[in-house]
Amino acid sequence: MKFSRPLVKAKFLKRYKRFFSEHILADGSTIIAHCPNPGAMTGIAEKGITSWLSKRDDPKRKLKWTWELVNKNNNFIGINTHNPNNIIHEAINSNQIVELSGYETIRREVKYGENSRIDILLQSNNKNDCYLEIKNVHLSRYKNMVEFPDSVTERGKKHLLELSKVVKSGKRAVLLFLIQRNDCTTFKIANDIDPKYFEAFKKAFYIGVEVICISSIISPKEINIGKKVKLIL
Repeated sequence: MKFSRPLVKAKFLKRYKRFFSEHILADGSTIIAHCPNPGAMTGIAEKGITSWLSKRDDPKRKLKWTWELVNKNNNFIGINTHNPNNIIHEAINSNQIVELSGYETIRREVKYGENSRIDILLQSNNKNDCYLEIKNVHLSRYKNMVEFPDSVTERGKKHLLELSKVVKSGKRAVLLFLIQRNDCTTFKIANDIDPKYFEAFKKAFYIGVEVICISSIISPKEINIGKKVKLIL
């Protein structure tokens, strides 16, 4: 996924009201940027960290700037939770994910279950429908390891229940964790942060919900999928 234009380098100052963040640009001016991340952002929202912002001069937007990346220990980390669906959609279209190849149609934001929407629905005449839920991951508290979630997620538990029902109905359900960083080789569920999500995840996994964990290759110009990351239960 290419950014519409190269990002602008800045320095992060603070985050407030959940979706607002302050940054200092190279010319010394302070700007307010949209923070498209509802999570805790542990280890990322640190004062002084290098941030990268996109800008859109749209008169309808309240904020022209959007916080996209940080650079920590010479590694780029994506913080925009709106990007993973686009990144994975492009990767499926270009047959970069073997487990999700061979489908004729790709539909996004399709209603299913009890008042839910699946991120991507893959369909083909000779395959069972595949319901794909995509999660953004960037929390890393231990060397070479990423975790999800970074805060309690009721919505995440609901998705696990919905995906489990899909499997029980005879269709295919896949939970894909897109890791918006490229410095980790293992992935696990953060049991201490949300033990109820951990239990729901284990039940869904053993019912037959498939799990794919993929890292990202990130620069201020684009984000693409990287290597598979090992799941640790």
